[in-house]
Amino acid sequence: MPLSPRAALLRDLVLGVVGTVAFLLDLVADLWTVGQYVLSGRYLWAALVLALLGLASVALQIFSWVWLRADHAELHGSQSSSRYLALLHLLQLGYLYRCMHGLQQGLSLWQQEAPSEFDLDYSNFLSMDISMLRLFETFLETTPQLTLVLAIVLQSGRAQYYQWVGIVTSYLGISWALLDYHRALRTCLPSKHQLGLRSSAIYFLWNLLLLGPRVLAIALFSALFPHYVPLHFLGLWLVLLLWVWLQGTDFMPDPCSEWLYRAVVATTLYFSWFNVSDGHTRGRATIHLMFILSDNVLLVTVWVTHSTWLPNGDSLQMWLIIGGGVCFFLGLALRLVYYHWLHPSCPEPDHVDGARSFLPSECSQLFPNKRATQWARNFFSKGEVNGVL
Repeated sequence: MPLSPRAALLRDLVLGVVGTVAFLLDLVADLWTVGQYVLSGRYLWAALVLALLGLASVALQIFSWVWLRADHAELHGSQSSSRYLALLHLLQLGYLYRCMHGLQQGLSLWQQEAPSEFDLDYSNFLSMDISMLRLFETFLETTPQLTLVLAIVLQSGRAQYYQWVGIVTSYLGISWALLDYHRALRTCLPSKHQLGLRSSAIYFLWNLLLLGPRVLAIALFSALFPHYVPLHFLGLWLVLLLWVWLQGTDFMPDPCSEWLYRAVVATTLYFSWFNVSDGHTRGRATIHLMFILSDNVLLVTVWVTHSTWLPNGDSLQMWLIIGGGVCFFLGLALRLVYYHWLHPSCPEPDHVDGARSFLPSECSQLFPNKRATQWARNFFSKGEVNGVL
């Protein structure tokens, strides 16, 4: 049964609060971890965590600012407002500003008895950008940092309490970002139904279970050969960047920012599947899955043959291999279940709710988020519409 419009708005507002709080808690946890590494004399580990934080933050601010400059003139406000936003982005606060502005807009919508079409469109516009930026942050900072923490734990043979907290919250945050981005993109296309509770739960789980073995395989290799990890990443990243370029992406407003987008997508593909072009994607998804699976097997094989270098290698090796294998096959099974029975394109789709439920389905957006709409058309391929991956 679909939610009422006001209940759906309240749900969206709560989810927005959860996402913003999670971002702030993750940032605090990262800085706390850096402080613990410094106090224990692990200056290299602290520097690596700060480097990941810094690079991801700079990339997010660039994306956010480029999008602001490319948006409709009526959405920018006055010139002084533009200078204020430029200063916020320079101070690395652009993404946080977007989150707070999105919450303010969501609260305003919920308080209105009959929200205007402009307010509804503007709220969706903001939420789509926030979801895309959250996804970028996930694969530029959260996922690499999770890999780093796992490698440190494997190398030292023990985990501190703050490391366990970081590992758990990172896994959940990554899956949440994937689910949130998927839900946000479905609002861009009128023909797409929103995810229901069952679909959301399965989508969340299969992303979590498939990403886990990939991160674990890289962490295992990193624990043994930390100096070779940059070469491994650079080699695969260049191949994936070439693949993205050959697909002819045209997402950003200018060539320079387009290459930044391609670089970020290649980084995402290093960890997880991500579609960037229109058309049937089952073949591309299968190629990527086999490519990553082959690399995982290679990394784990190298680790198995050299794992005696690590503390407590025998018992740890057995549990990690069994756990990683079970997670991968269970995640693959849930992915097939999702696309065969629970995907909203199936004969019994989930109901549409959310802010757009206030408006008739044929109503066009006043200020459509063209980049999110283009991304949605790429993500929801022709093959997926027909019920295949």
